[in-house]
Amino acid sequence: MIKVGKWIAKHRVLILLLAVVLLFPAAYGYFHTKTNYDLLTYLPKSLDTMKGQDIIVDEYGMGSFSMIVVDNESMKDVAKLEKDIEAVPHVKDVLWYDDVADISLPVDMIPQDLRDKFFKGDATMMLAMFDDTSSADTTMEAVDQIRSIVKKDTYVSGITAVMNDLRDLTNQELPIYVTIAVVLCLAAMLLLTDSFLVPFLFLVDIGFAIIYNMGTNMIFGSISYVTKAVAAVLQLGVTTDYSIFLLGSYRENKRRFPGDNNRAMGHAISNTFKSIVGSSITTIAGFIALCFMSFTLGFDMGLVMAKGVVFGVLTCVTVLPSLVLLFDKPIQKTTHKPLLGHLEKASDFITKHYKVWMVIFLIMFIPAVYGNNHVKNYYDMSGSLPKSLPSMVAQQRVEDDFGSSTMHIVVMDKDIPVKNKVAIMNQIDDVDGVNYVLGLNSLVGSSVPDSMIPADVKDMLQSDDHELMFVSTAYYTGSNEVNKQIDQINSILKKYDKGAMLIGEAPLTHDLVDVTNVDFMHVNSASLIIIFFIILMVFKSFSLPFILEVTIEFAIFVNMAIMYYTGTSVSFVTSIVLGTVQLGSTVDYAILMTSRYQKERQRGHEKKEAVQIAHRACMGSIITSGAAFFAATFGVAMYSNIDIIKSICMMLARGALISMVTVLFVLPGMFMIFDKVIVKTSIDFLGKKKEARRAAFAQRRNPQLQAAVQTAGAASSDGGADAQEPSDTGAFSDTGAASSSGDRPDA
Repeated sequence: MIKVGKWIAKHRVLILLLAVVLLFPAAYGYFHTKTNYDLLTYLPKSLDTMKGQDIIVDEYGMGSFSMIVVDNESMKDVAKLEKDIEAVPHVKDVLWYDDVADISLPVDMIPQDLRDKFFKGDATMMLAMFDDTSSADTTMEAVDQIRSIVKKDTYVSGITAVMNDLRDLTNQELPIYVTIAVVLCLAAMLLLTDSFLVPFLFLVDIGFAIIYNMGTNMIFGSISYVTKAVAAVLQLGVTTDYSIFLLGSYRENKRRFPGDNNRAMGHAISNTFKSIVGSSITTIAGFIALCFMSFTLGFDMGLVMAKGVVFGVLTCVTVLPSLVLLFDKPIQKTTHKPLLGHLEKASDFITKHYKVWMVIFLIMFIPAVYGNNHVKNYYDMSGSLPKSLPSMVAQQRVEDDFGSSTMHIVVMDKDIPVKNKVAIMNQIDDVDGVNYVLGLNSLVGSSVPDSMIPADVKDMLQSDDHELMFVSTAYYTGSNEVNKQIDQINSILKKYDKGAMLIGEAPLTHDLVDVTNVDFMHVNSASLIIIFFIILMVFKSFSLPFILEVTIEFAIFVNMAIMYYTGTSVSFVTSIVLGTVQLGSTVDYAILMTSRYQKERQRGHEKKEAVQIAHRACMGSIITSGAAFFAATFGVAMYSNIDIIKSICMMLARGALISMVTVLFVLPGMFMIFDKVIVKTSIDFLGKKKEARRAAFAQRRNPQLQAAVQTAGAASSDGGADAQEPSDTGAFSDTGAASSSGDRPDA
C-alpha cells in the first residue's frame, strides 16, 4: 500500500484532474435519478393491499384518485370544470353527480343519501381518477395541470397532491439545508482543528465523495425522497473523521521524513487506509443492516449510505492527499491554536470519578430502556407536513365539508350475488367512522337491471372480473381508530368474498405498521450481531463486544427516551433508522478508546494508568468527531419543515452528542471494573504472546537484533505514555495512523 500511496502523492495533479472530470458524469447521474415521494410503494409486493393496487391498474386502468371540492359555482360551471379535468392527460374518469342524475334537477330534490355524497352547502365534490399510480410522473403532472385550470375556490386533495407539494418543498429546502450543514460543519472544524485552510480542503474532498455517491444512485433507477434528503448530510457527518485521520498521519510522517512530503504522504495514505477501512466497516455494517427490512425503504437508504461511506474512504486516500500536498505551504501558514487546547485536567477529573459516572449510568439505565420501549410512532406521512401546503389546505377543506379526505377502495368479485353486494355495502356503512359507501348499488340502486346502468358508471366501477366500492372514513390515516375500522371492514369482506381486498392509503398504512414492527426487531438484531462480530474479530475478545455495544445502546436508549418523557411521537422511519445509524456511526468512538486502552495495557501499564492515558489521548478526537456529526445534522433539523427529515436529523445530532458523552464518561468505568474479565476473555489482550513471537523471530534472524528487541520491550514497559510501539497496533489507531510492520523507512 505504501507504493500505491507514493504513486498517488507523485501524480496528485493527474488525480485531481481525473476527480474533476468524474464530477460531470456524476452530476448527470444525479439529475437523471428519479425521486420516489410515495413511501408506501416500498411495502412488500406480496401484501393483499399491494396486489389490489395492481388489479385496479391492470383491469381498470386506474392507479389513484383525487377528491376535488368546488366552492360557490353553479351546476353548469361545475359540469364544465368536470369536462376540463377529464381532458387532462392521464385523467381516466371523473365521477360526479351528473354521472347518475340530470344536473337540471334542483339539489334539494336529490335523494338525501346521494346528496350527502356530492353536496355540502355551497360546496360539491368530484372524484378524479388517474390511469397510473399515485407516485407516477404522469399522475403528478396531471395533478399539476388540474391545479393550473381550477379556480381559487377549488381544492385538489389526495395522496398525489401531497406528493407534489412534498416534491416542491424538498427541492426548495435541499440546497439550503445542505448549505447549512456545510457551514456548521466548517465552523466546528475551524474551531476544533488547528488550521484555517484545512477544513475547506476537507469539505472539498467530502463534496467530491457526496457528488459521486449521489450521481451513482442512477444505477438504482430511483431513490426515496428521505434518502435523497439525508444521504448528503449523513455522509458529511460520518466521513469527516477520515480526513482528520489522514492529516494527523501526514504530519506524523513529515517528522519522520523531513523535506520529503511525497514520501511522508505515501506512508500516511498507507497508514490511513488501514485505519479508516477498519473504522468504516462498523458504519457500513450499520447501514447494511437496514437492508434486512422487508419494507424496502431500508434497502434504499442502506445501500445509498453504505456506498457513500465507501466513496468517502476512496476520496480520502486519493483526492484529499492531492489537495493537502498542493496546499502544503498555505496550510502551514494558516495554523492556529485549537479551541480545545489541553484536556488533561478534564480527562483526569472524569477518570478519577469513574465510580460516580457508573452509578449515574446504572440509575439511568432502566428509565432509559423503559422510555425507549414506549416511544409512540406515527405513520401518517402527510399529517406531519406543514398545514399551509395547498394539499393540506385541500385535505382540511374536504374533512370540514364531507367528513374526511381519506377513502378506502373495496375490490371484490363481480359475480357474487347482488344480495351479498348489498349486505357488504350496508354492513360497511354501519361500521364506526364510515361516512358513506359509494358503489353501483348506492348510485343506481340494487333493483336497476344491469342493462340499464349507464355505461360510463359501469366501466368506472366494474371490470371483467372485479367490482369496486369507495368507502369514505372519518378517521385519519395511521390512527388506531382507522386501523380498527379496517380490520372490521376486512372481516365483513371475507365473510362474503374470500378474495376481496381493501386498498387505499389507510389500508396500506395499516399494513405498514405490521411490517415495520417486525422490521424494527430484525434491523436492530442484524446491526447488533454484525457489529458484535466485527468487534470480536478486531480485538479477538468475547467480552469487549458486549461492553462496547451496551455503552452505545445505552446512548441510543437515552436518545429515544427523551422523546417518550417529553411526550413527543416520532416517525416510524426515525425509530428504525436511528438505532442502526447511531450504533454504526458512533461505536467508532468506543473502538478508538478501546484500541488505545489495549495498547497501553500491552505496554505494561496497570489498568488505571492505561485508562487515564487512553482517555487523555482520545478525548480530543472523540469530541471533534461528535461535534462534526452534530454540526452536519443539527442545522437540517432546525431548518427543515418536513417532519420525517427534521426528526431523523435532530435525533442523529442529539445521538452523536449523547454517544460522545457516554463514551467519555461511562466507558472508562467499564474498563476499570471489567479489566480482569476483558483480559481473561480475550486472546493475547496484553500482547505477551506477540512479544514472545517477536523475540523468537529476532533470535532466528540475528542474535544482536534479539537483544535490541528485548531492550525495546523493557523500555516500552517502563516508558509510560510517551513510549513508541515498534510495529502493528491494529486496524483502529488513536491517531488515525495505524502503523504496521511494513511501514518502515525505505531506501
